[in-house]
Amino acid sequence: MKSKSQSLLLQKIALHAILTPLAIIWLFPLWMMFVFSTMPDYGIFSPEIVLWPSTNFIENFKNLQADTDFVRAMFISITVAIVYTFLSVLLTSMAGWALARYRFVGRSIVIGIILGTITLPYFVVVIPQFIMVAREFKLANTWIALVVPPLFNSLGVLFMRQSFSMMPGELFDAARVEGVKEWQIFLRIALPLARPTMAALAIILFLASWNNYLWPLLINSRPGMVTAPVALGTLIGLTRVSWGGIMAGAVLLTAPILVVFVLLQRHFIAGISAGAVK
Repeated sequence: MKSKSQSLLLQKIALHAILTPLAIIWLFPLWMMFVFSTMPDYGIFSPEIVLWPSTNFIENFKNLQADTDFVRAMFISITVAIVYTFLSVLLTSMAGWALARYRFVGRSIVIGIILGTITLPYFVVVIPQFIMVAREFKLANTWIALVVPPLFNSLGVLFMRQSFSMMPGELFDAARVEGVKEWQIFLRIALPLARPTMAALAIILFLASWNNYLWPLLINSRPGMVTAPVALGTLIGLTRVSWGGIMAGAVLLTAPILVVFVLLQRHFIAGISAGAVK
């Protein structure tokens, strides 16, 4: 028993010895981004290698706010990401539940179409989507245009379908025998069991909405409706690039993602690993 515990300890030490340098390599660009956000523009391109923060972050943020109204852009991005994530998780859960638990004509065709949409590059559909939303529905520069068009997520539907398919059907049959309605089975039984998968999907969708640049750039031309990534893009001009402001904005954009992942990492790992066991 003692030799076995020593062997496990050595394995943990070896694993940490391998993963620690990899973690440092992954975190180093984030650290340098933070360091650059605290330096003036001329300091970023200094030939000297600087590894410790300076004192210019507040000045960079003031310049960023003056150039882009970044606080409002952050508010728009946070609002859009939260609303989009909630609605998309709900819709993909409903679609996944229907495809996993109901038998209807053409179900395999629907699943095939959803699988086929994954192979389509986003650039193939973005122009028809823009024409439909902006020209036909007249929804450019609106909150609806930011949230609704990207709501359908084929990967999320398949993700939730797999989660619901792994649940024992006898549990839902017993609820039906007791007279529980279908919507109650979905809301009170299926969704609580799929909570880890939903948390993992929520992180993925929140990250996708938070980093979305192309669609908000196309659909919103009004300065008061730009999201944070688009606001950062406006700092790159023909004659001037505010590198300090870009680095400060990048730090502020990265911080919410790190907070969300740290708070939900347990559910994220559980949700991802759940699909590997059936």
